[in-house]
Parts: sequence; structure tokens; C-alpha cells
Amino acid sequence: MAERTRRAVAVPAQDRGSAPGPAPQTAAGPERSPARLKRSPVGRDGAVRWLWVLPPVVVLGLVFLYPLGLVVQQSFSPESGGGAFDAYASVFASQSFREALGTTVWLAVGATAGCLVLGFALALVIAFVPFPGARAVAKFIDVFLSFPSFLITLALLFVYGTVGMANGLVTDLTGAAEGPFHFLTTPWGVLLAEITYFTPFVMRPLLAAFSQLDTAQLEVAAGLGARPARIVRQVILPEALPALAAGGSLVLVMCLNEFGIVLFTGAKDVTTLPMLIYGKAILESDYAAACVVAVVNIAISVGLFGLYRVVGKRAGA
Repeated sequence: MAERTRRAVAVPAQDRGSAPGPAPQTAAGPERSPARLKRSPVGRDGAVRWLWVLPPVVVLGLVFLYPLGLVVQQSFSPESGGGAFDAYASVFASQSFREALGTTVWLAVGATAGCLVLGFALALVIAFVPFPGARAVAKFIDVFLSFPSFLITLALLFVYGTVGMANGLVTDLTGAAEGPFHFLTTPWGVLLAEITYFTPFVMRPLLAAFSQLDTAQLEVAAGLGARPARIVRQVILPEALPALAAGGSLVLVMCLNEFGIVLFTGAKDVTTLPMLIYGKAILESDYAAACVVAVVNIAISVGLFGLYRVVGKRAGA
């Protein structure tokens, strides 16, 4: 009897003749078939999200996309009739469009270059040259970004206008009938106003980049005998290149679409694409030509904005 008991204990559990039981279930519950998972309906949370997203999308489409679509449609099918590309051919062949396009490009490129040089120099002074009020100046730059562009032009008119302070001072001293400063009504006056207004848009990302620069690198370079110009060229400038690229791209886009500065300077011989759109639509009532120029301006702006986004992403802006 004892021998049989020992043999029963020694037999492994898997060799015992036990009846098969139900398959064990995991803690996650019974397994569901892929077909059943595919037939699962959209959850209630997804429907709620669509209800929240739909109203702003509809408002955006009605307020912005629909008028923009009308502009594009009018450029291809003007009310006066004609082929789909007749308005484009007429506008592209006109001398006024070519001159406006060239003026817009060179003003935007020149203003961007001036903003990069001036903004980099001013940002260097504010960030690395200690002087009283440096922090207040840096904060004022943030406030300056909210100013309208025509305000800067109006200030320049008070200083350099035909009856401005500079001309008044010269006429008072010399007794001349008029002063020597008349450049505000020329392309150079528009360029000066745009550089003055858009330079802080370059300084803002530069100051942010300089605030993250390790000052130990500057101290080591100065300790090794490097002069300030070499430190700027070999240490500071490589760190500032992404911020310069991002700020320059933004300024280029904004200068291409600037309207208020050109209008308030009173430069009659300076016609940019926005001014040409204004003249065609308001002064000449040529809406087809205005829509064509607007589509060209939008295409250039969107392309440059895409470039700005790519550069800004790489710069971490």
C-alpha cells in the first residue's frame, strides 16, 4: 500500500490522466478576431471631436478660403469674357507688371539684406556689450513688433519729409526756399522705411539665440588672445546663422507684401505688386488684372513662407 502511494506521488502532473479543462484566459479577456476589430464602429469621442472641429473649419472656409477662391476664379474666368489664360497673358505682357515685379523683388531683397546687417550689429551690442538699460531696450524690441508699419513711415516723414525737421533746420540756417532732403518719395526712402521697421524682426530671434550661447566659449577665445572681430566671426556667427536665416526669410516674405510703407511715403514712382493690385482694382476697376497680380503675389508669398517654415524648423524657431 505504501509502495503504491509513493508511485502515485512520483508520477508527473502532465502524465496523469486528468480530464481536459477549459483553456485559460489572459487578464486582457478573451481574444477577439481581427474581423471583429475591423467592424468596430467609431467611438463617441471621435464624433465629439468632429463636432468641435467642424464649426471653425466652416467659418474659415466661408471667411477666407471662399473669397480667395473667388479671386482665383476671377483671374481665370473674368466677367468681361475671354479665354482662361487671356488675362494672364495680358498682364504678363504689360510693362507695368514687369516693372512692379522687379521693384518688389529688389526692394524686398535690399530691405532683407539691410535688416540682416543692421539687426546682427544691434543684437551684438545689446547681448554682449554691457550698458545701462540693455534689458529695457530688449523688451522695447518686443513692443516694437506690434507697431503698424505706417507709424514708422509717419515718423520718418516728420524728420525727413518736405516740411520735416531736417529740411526746416536747413532752411532756417541757410534761408533757402526748400531743404535738400527729398529721398523719402524715392525707392531709397521706401527702402530706408522698410529697414527701419523690419530690423526688429531679425533682432528678436538673434537675441534668443545669443541668450543660449555658452559664454565660456567667448571667455576661452578671449583668453587665447582672439580679438573681438575674430570671436564674432568664428564663435558667435556660426551660432547665429540659423536665427539669421529664419529672421531673414520672415522679413523677405513681409517685404514682398508691404503696402502701408509704400503708400505713406508718397513715392509715386514706386509701384510694387500690392500697389499695382490697388491701382488695378480701385483706380482702374480692372478686376481681372488685379486678380491675376494677386494670384502671382500669393504664389510667391506662399512659396517663400514654405521656405521660412523649413528654415525656422531647422533653426528651432
